[in-house]
Amino acid sequence: VDANQISKDDPCRCFIPERATLRNTDYAFEMAVSNIRYGEGVTKEIGMDLQNLGAKRVCLMTDRNLSQLPPVDAVLNSLSKSGINFQMYDNVRVEPTDQSFLDAIEFAKKGEFDAYVAVGGGSVIDTCKAANLYASSPTSDFLDYVNAPLGKGKAVTVPLKPLIAVPTTAGTGSETTGVAIFDFKELKVKTGIASRAIKPTLGIIDPLHTLSLPERIVANSGFDVLCHALESYTALPYKMRSPCPSNPISRPAYQGSNPISDVWALHALRIVAKYLKRAIRNPEDREARANMHLASAFAGIGFGNAGVHLCHGMSYPISGLVKTYKPKDYNVDHSLVPHGLSVVLTSPAVFAFTAQVNPERHLEAAEILGADIRTARIKDAGLILADTLRKFLFDLNVDDGLAAIGYSKADIPALVKGTLPQERVTKLSPRPQTEEDLSALFEASMKLY
Repeated sequence: VDANQISKDDPCRCFIPERATLRNTDYAFEMAVSNIRYGEGVTKEIGMDLQNLGAKRVCLMTDRNLSQLPPVDAVLNSLSKSGINFQMYDNVRVEPTDQSFLDAIEFAKKGEFDAYVAVGGGSVIDTCKAANLYASSPTSDFLDYVNAPLGKGKAVTVPLKPLIAVPTTAGTGSETTGVAIFDFKELKVKTGIASRAIKPTLGIIDPLHTLSLPERIVANSGFDVLCHALESYTALPYKMRSPCPSNPISRPAYQGSNPISDVWALHALRIVAKYLKRAIRNPEDREARANMHLASAFAGIGFGNAGVHLCHGMSYPISGLVKTYKPKDYNVDHSLVPHGLSVVLTSPAVFAFTAQVNPERHLEAAEILGADIRTARIKDAGLILADTLRKFLFDLNVDDGLAAIGYSKADIPALVKGTLPQERVTKLSPRPQTEEDLSALFEASMKLY
């Protein structure tokens, strides 16, 4: 095929390589990331930021628990010092649902805000992204922007209001990404909204906010960082992802592994290897907790553009189908599997499965996490990474697989069924998977040690 003779109206086909290809795969990737400000005590600057934006009516979103804690106090002090007019919404649900999103959206629509501040973990920041989106697009139906196939997955073309995100956990990286995740209660499955348009304007990373976090919250948040880094580094390369968008607005936020995301993912993984255990075991270790707070943002920049794959795709039904499990250190009135835990419990099985496609990357990750690979055979990369992860989790007293959080083999068909709609992420697995493969991965994750 002569590239010069191909129609100029088709931006993808004009980049076809010299020989024709049957696969309509992408040829480009792009990096979208929020502005980030890092430093001990930077929360005090938020009032001035809102003044600089000319904000007149500000929505402050948080959850009930956090509304009584120092991070929210710090934000309130900053707002009052700068004379900012605001309303507080503290009804965000930890592990949000479609209904809790709708409640926050209703508040945002009534308030007619011109700026938003989210103070909390991923649940708060994601809820605030959704509230900003639907208040900015008031005639849209809720399913319009929800990821296909559960929703319509429409492109966001409306302008959103500025959103300042203040993460209080070192985990989700939500302050850097254009993704908002929730539980679709009726279908008992997690899904979300993914668009570069909803990413925060500014992420305020103040390491002082992580000093008061309890041990298990630090651990589970850290496992999310670990899997963000591992999954984005091992994801399907961006040039192998299809379809190629006919318009750049349709290029997904999760594009596959790419040279820029790789840098962030590997750096985050090195920080996790060095600091996560320290951050969990000693709340006074300011260096470790501050570094994990940064690692969360680094991994967010990586996966926010490359995407995640099977650990996350399989985690959504693990969270959505929870029966009675209530984790230690979480002050909640409902059963829940913390997101980082639901993700990491399948990681040994997942990476043993995916390694045959890109064993070098899996082996490199194992080495960063402490494995001695000097005499390793490349074909053993998956087993080596899986064993390294198991040892890591065992050292940190992680529940012994899905069975320990209330699941049995009888639940596997429902878990598989809940994974199938997660194509946005499962298609980024470097190795395609059948329903039988997913069943085997869930079965292998019932017990870890």
